[in-house]
Amino acid sequence: MRLNKIISIFLGASMFAFGFLKFFDPFRSWYSVQIETSQLGKTSYALGIIGELAIGLMFLSLTRHRKNLSHDAYHFASLFASVVVIVMMSTGTYVHLHPNVPAEVLPLKVKPPFIPLFFLMAACVNIVMLFKSRNAVPS
Repeated sequence: MRLNKIISIFLGASMFAFGFLKFFDPFRSWYSVQIETSQLGKTSYALGIIGELAIGLMFLSLTRHRKNLSHDAYHFASLFASVVVIVMMSTGTYVHLHPNVPAEVLPLKVKPPFIPLFFLMAACVNIVMLFKSRNAVPS
């Protein structure tokens, strides 16, 4: 459960920070260009920011209030948050690989999707740890 806690804190803090930074330039303009040139649509702009902020807060809240939740409630909420991160990072990978998105508006200024794939892998490890902990605790 310790690895799950570390990953949840990392994902929570990172997702919230990335969502928050999108309110300020140069991150706001980079993100705007990413959404526009990848042809994701105008609603994707707000959904991306809201999703990062909400899932970041969810991970941090789950970590903070773990003892107040039943094992099943914690498991379900953590699983949900991790799956949402996988969806968001899959979208981020698509944006990185889209030929119309210039490298200058991407994190690290490189086209290979290192950051989204790293976060996607962290969410996958979190899911594996959740299932291992679920199997260790009798229902």
